[in-house]
Amino acid sequence: MVDWLDWKLWGIVLLCGAATYVWRALAVAIGGRVSPESEAFKLFSCIAYAMVAGLISRMVILPEGLLAEAPLSFRLIGVGAAVAVFFGLKRNLAAGVFAGVTAFAMLITFAG
Repeated sequence: MVDWLDWKLWGIVLLCGAATYVWRALAVAIGGRVSPESEAFKLFSCIAYAMVAGLISRMVILPEGLLAEAPLSFRLIGVGAAVAVFFGLKRNLAAGVFAGVTAFAMLITFAG
């Protein structure tokens, strides 16, 4: 059982939070000076998209936990539905995510 009064646990939480907020504060401080058309901004955008694509690919191809119990075909159909709706509705991210999750959940519920 976790002891919620353990100061080491709270210290770790505070350090992790501080590490996150340092970068956010830095982004706010220099964000107004960076042009969205600059090469640096384009580079960081590409890196961010590549990281998201890598994480999604890993979740689909090499999942862990409960997701690993779902067949690969179900996971691929969910991703396919998400991508199709995303582009079909003029790059609507919320609709794409909702469609992918719904397709996957329906496959697990009714075909799994």
